[in-house]
Amino acid sequence: MGEYVSMNPSTMLNPTPVVLVSCAQKDNPEIRDLVTVAWAGTVNSDPPMVSVSLRKERYSHGLISGSGEFVVNLVDEALAKATDFCGVRSGRDLDKAKETGLTLVPAEGMEAAPRVDGAPVSLSCRVKQVLPLGSHDMFLAEVTAVAVRKDLIDESGALHLEKAGLVAYSHGLYHRLGDVMGFFGWSVARPEVLEKRMKGING
Repeated sequence: MGEYVSMNPSTMLNPTPVVLVSCAQKDNPEIRDLVTVAWAGTVNSDPPMVSVSLRKERYSHGLISGSGEFVVNLVDEALAKATDFCGVRSGRDLDKAKETGLTLVPAEGMEAAPRVDGAPVSLSCRVKQVLPLGSHDMFLAEVTAVAVRKDLIDESGALHLEKAGLVAYSHGLYHRLGDVMGFFGWSVARPEVLEKRMKGING
C-alpha cells in the first residue's frame, strides 16, 4: 500500500475547468464584467444546468444577482492569459474586455450578458437559485443556449471539443489538456471499436 499524509480539509478536488464568466447590468449592458471562475461545474442533465460559485464581494456577484443571467465561456490556450488577468483585477476599477483586447458580443437568449467572441464554447445561463454556502454563493443556472465555434464541428455536425485546446486549473496552476487516453466506455469496447474510435480522435 502507498503511504499518505493527512492534511486539513480543503478544496482539493482537482483539476477544475477554467471558465471566463461574462455578465452585465440588466438595465445598462454597457456596465459589464468578466470574471475568472474555477468553482464551476455541471449539476444536471435535463434541464441542462451548471453552477458557478462567487464570493459576495466580487463585482460580478452583484451584476449576476441583479440580472439573473450570465454566460460561461470555455477557455483555450489563446484566452488563457486574458482569463488569468480577469481573475486578478476587479471590474470596479477597469473595463477588463478593453484591457485584455477581448471582444464581447450579444449572447443568444440573454438580455444583458454578452459572450466572449473567439471562445470555443459559450453557454447562456439563467439563474434558477442562489445558495449561500459560506465564503461563496453558488448560482445554479439553466443553460438556455450554446454557441460553438464552427471549426470544432465536422462535416457530419459532430462536435470535436478535444480539438479546442482547453485549459484546466489544478492547485494554482493552469494546464493544457493533453493527449486523449480513451472515450466513455473504452474500458469495455471491442478492440476494433477501440482502434477505430481512437484513430478518429487522434487523427
